[in-house]
Amino acid sequence: ELSARLLSIESDKDLITVTFRTFEEIWKFSTYYSLGFLNHCMENIFLDQTFWLASLEDEDAGIQVLVNEESLNHIYKCLLMEEGMFFALGSDKCIGQATLVDNKVQIIHASPVAQRHTAGLTQTDSPPSDVKGPLPEAELLCPFHQWFLRTNVGSDLVNFGKSELRNQIAVGWTEAIVNYDSDVPDEMSHQNGDIIETVSTYIECMEWFVGRNMTSGCVGFVRTRNVRPYTSDNGQESSSPFVCEDIICTRNTEDFDFGAAKALLLRISHSDVCHIYKLVISEEHHAVLNDDSENIKETLKDFLMKSNISSEEITDFEENNTDSTEVQTTCDKSEDTSFCICEEQYEWLQSLLQFLNSGTYLPDFKKLYDVSYSFLNSLFHGYGEEEDLVCYLSTAREAAKKANMTWALARLCYLLGRLCTRKHKFSQARVYFEEALGVLNGDFSDIFLFTAIHVNLNAIYLKQKSKEKSMQIMDKSSSLILGLQNCISNTDMELVVLKHALKKAILGQDQKSERNVCFLLAKTFTSLRRYDEALPYIERLQVLKNITALSHCSSSRYHFQLADIYSHKCLPHLTLSCVKLASQTSCSLMDSLRSVDFILKNTSKLCGMKRPRNKTFPTQIAYHLKCALAAQVVEIWVLVARLYMLDGHRNEALDLLNFMVSLSGCTQCQLGIMHNLIAIAQRQGGVFKDAAKHYYKALQISKDSGNFHNQAVVLANLGTLCLHLKAGIMAEHFLIKSLSIYSSIPYVDSRADFVHVLMVLGHHYIAVDQKETGRLYYEWALLVAIEAKNLQGQLHAIQLLCQFYNTCVVNEAQCIIYNEYQLSLAKKLADKVLEGQVLETISQLYLSLGTERACKSALEYTKRSLGIFIDLQAKEKEAYAWLMAGKIYYILGQNELVELYIQVAQNVALCTGDPNLGMALYEACGDIFFNGTTDKDKAVSFYRDCALPLAVKTGNEKAELRLCNKLTGLLMSIKEYGEALDYAKTTLALSVNLGNQLNERVAYHRLAGIYSHLNQCELAEHFYLKALSLCSSPLELEEETIYYMKVYLILGDIIFYHLKDPYDAAGYYHLALAAAMDLGNKKFQLKIYTQLAIIYHNFLVDREKSLFFYQKARTIATEMNVRRINLSPAQYYQNPP
Repeated sequence: ELSARLLSIESDKDLITVTFRTFEEIWKFSTYYSLGFLNHCMENIFLDQTFWLASLEDEDAGIQVLVNEESLNHIYKCLLMEEGMFFALGSDKCIGQATLVDNKVQIIHASPVAQRHTAGLTQTDSPPSDVKGPLPEAELLCPFHQWFLRTNVGSDLVNFGKSELRNQIAVGWTEAIVNYDSDVPDEMSHQNGDIIETVSTYIECMEWFVGRNMTSGCVGFVRTRNVRPYTSDNGQESSSPFVCEDIICTRNTEDFDFGAAKALLLRISHSDVCHIYKLVISEEHHAVLNDDSENIKETLKDFLMKSNISSEEITDFEENNTDSTEVQTTCDKSEDTSFCICEEQYEWLQSLLQFLNSGTYLPDFKKLYDVSYSFLNSLFHGYGEEEDLVCYLSTAREAAKKANMTWALARLCYLLGRLCTRKHKFSQARVYFEEALGVLNGDFSDIFLFTAIHVNLNAIYLKQKSKEKSMQIMDKSSSLILGLQNCISNTDMELVVLKHALKKAILGQDQKSERNVCFLLAKTFTSLRRYDEALPYIERLQVLKNITALSHCSSSRYHFQLADIYSHKCLPHLTLSCVKLASQTSCSLMDSLRSVDFILKNTSKLCGMKRPRNKTFPTQIAYHLKCALAAQVVEIWVLVARLYMLDGHRNEALDLLNFMVSLSGCTQCQLGIMHNLIAIAQRQGGVFKDAAKHYYKALQISKDSGNFHNQAVVLANLGTLCLHLKAGIMAEHFLIKSLSIYSSIPYVDSRADFVHVLMVLGHHYIAVDQKETGRLYYEWALLVAIEAKNLQGQLHAIQLLCQFYNTCVVNEAQCIIYNEYQLSLAKKLADKVLEGQVLETISQLYLSLGTERACKSALEYTKRSLGIFIDLQAKEKEAYAWLMAGKIYYILGQNELVELYIQVAQNVALCTGDPNLGMALYEACGDIFFNGTTDKDKAVSFYRDCALPLAVKTGNEKAELRLCNKLTGLLMSIKEYGEALDYAKTTLALSVNLGNQLNERVAYHRLAGIYSHLNQCELAEHFYLKALSLCSSPLELEEETIYYMKVYLILGDIIFYHLKDPYDAAGYYHLALAAAMDLGNKKFQLKIYTQLAIIYHNFLVDREKSLFFYQKARTIATEMNVRRINLSPAQYYQNPP
């Protein structure tokens, strides 16, 4: 199994001597050693079954295997020399074909002419004669690289003979370092210094990437050598971990579901019929047993859902345990896009062309681009043979040409090419693919379509052995597949392109790209059920993970995949080693049970472990059963602690979590989760210092385990803690660091945490008056939520943006746009209440614009909201919607409909029997006329006859005061002073009772005005003075000074003109003048100076003062360009103000 040949065992020295005869043997052995399989293999060989029980409490117990690296490398070098061609890394960091010279490995440096012959050199060849001087010592490549380059090198190695270290990877922006002009449509021209945004990932070891020129806006292929990662002002480069991994589904991961876990538990807990009496179970107890089995299934499902089991596995479980009737019902409810080509030709043709002519990628297009030809059944139906479909699509192609529908034509050519490929009509397929590529003419709007055409065309070239044409586009095809993290696999010939990309990554010494290509190769091979061919790449994935210490996904995933393949290859020792290593990184319930299942299937294959009739179980399962139990117990108590916290019992939660942390059976991941929860609980209790300490511990654990998602969460928690403590700069540091991690890891869920952190940071920036930055974070949150199809996240982000444009930066147009999107979200969420509220808001926004067109739009939205409120039987909302419609008709001047809508609104309000609603609605009806421009007198009846009696009846003094105020002002405006007097007195009494000083002051002022109009000047003077007495002293606001000036001026006029008392009038004018001078109001100063000059000249006969005030008035008049001042008293008595 270990691919090693035993020579001797020296037990006294603990030494085993092995050797190897072929390169493949030493390659496999060194891989198993680097993966850590040898330790456990030796334990299974040399230790008996009691060891696994004795070592349950001591996890470090076992055998440690050490290999003589020098001897291993020597054998490795010798075997490579025997087998011929091999490769090495030179001292100049370039990879090339190597040979042995004077027992030293040296790179073969050939001239351009000689390079064509280097592929045939062996270890016995000499370097070319044109090489001068001794060649430097070279380092042999690792066995995997040797195997891959030897088996996949071909004759094109000369193209990479001078490959150098090129391992930079970046997303975001790059900067052009040269000028480049291209005539090829799919390549981008650029100037030195242009900033280019990466559409596909910038991978330095690849020749191309797809970018968008930020200057010209053009999108196209860009040579990686022509740009460099863009460095921002703070010196940071755009970079990315560039890890986008999904589950590689092997046989075991597909088969071991919830049902298999239940069966396994029942199997290992079943009684031994050879040693225990068999209990006869009557029929009536069978139902109980079945119920217990169902309980086991439900319990398993609950725990597994809490143990980070993917939604795909849960879905598989539900599908595997669903009735055929239910499945049929689900299928019947499907609403996927589909076209029946047996219908009337014009109808299906037009709908198909419209569907295919989208200028961007749509989710429904995935079925067009994938490798399985799923569009034959999912997109089209109603045809007999495939040839019929080809005819229909050919007809559609001609129609698309005539209608100049570029995108539809490109997709139809692509579909026809796929169908021709399926029938092995490669020449015809090639014509279609080349036409599709020509139609696109370098347009990358649907980059998945472009990639699909590109890769399929390359596959045709390879099928037809048109190597020259294939190599022309091979680099671009491989850069597309590798650079697009969500690339859709669309041809089995993709393997050739991927191998080309892997060769580039190896020669560029780019381990991140190598890891990604190995993942894609392994995924493609397993999807094609070619597991043996996938094995080297999965092994290499795990080796690279150990080297690069990247852990975006648990390494247990790869170990189980390897265990499945080893098990089917009948390699039980390796299988059990994978299971053991998997348990060291994952102790979830499902993984522990899966480990038990592997052990039960493979221990019988071990030498000396034959178990006839399965009388006993191997003791190796004890450790994994313990892990399963521990995982279950810890997770239960963590959930209990979380429930305590949610219920407000913080101290109980802390006691429980601190106890669990002290236990030794917790995994690192569980410890991190508990430290994070402890920090949250302590923050809730105000113990901020301890909270920060536990956050730090959780952060360190997530860093050690390489869990980037948990790191982002803890950093965000630290950021919000700093925000709470008003440490804004520290908060920004932690939150931005959290965002940088979130934005670099691939998403598999709704990204709710990412969206939340973006909104928190946006709110912080707005709070510190960086409104534009805050808005950008809100918009980023919206885009992330849209990309992740997170409707709730989109809704929250949209609501924040609406609030931003409604309060922070008032912009009705933007408010309308975002509320329209919020309306579409409400429909998707089927939230009728929210939909009605948003329709109301949009109506108000349109109404605030004030134009006739906007009012008509407001009316439309109001009527839509009215329909929803009627459906919801929300009477209050319905009544106000009727009233709003009436108000809009009033604004539009359609008076015949106003009273109708107002009457319906009143009827709806009254049918509720709520007097408060009736009062509020009557008041709102009056407000329509009171605030309007016509028929103001109609408001009187609504206030006086309808709303006010209800306010008095319900004892609502505040509403009564408000209505009396409105009636007083309204009656004064229509000059009904006698009636206004009564309401003004009521207003004053209510203001005094409620202690509302502002309303009391307004009431005094209005009473004074009413008495003035009624020619009761003494009372008018009295109430004006009462109003002035309620003003603050000293005056604080400019508005108060203006009020003082105007009231004293009115008092002077009343005393002078109506009471004929110039002496008292002069006193009031002097007070008004002081206020006017304080304000610097020249107009009022001129008026008051003139008035005082008249009084002192004509009535008080003080020539000195009269001259003084006249000169003052003359000076101001000159400044204001007033030509003449008349001091005659006759005009004033004849025309008092």
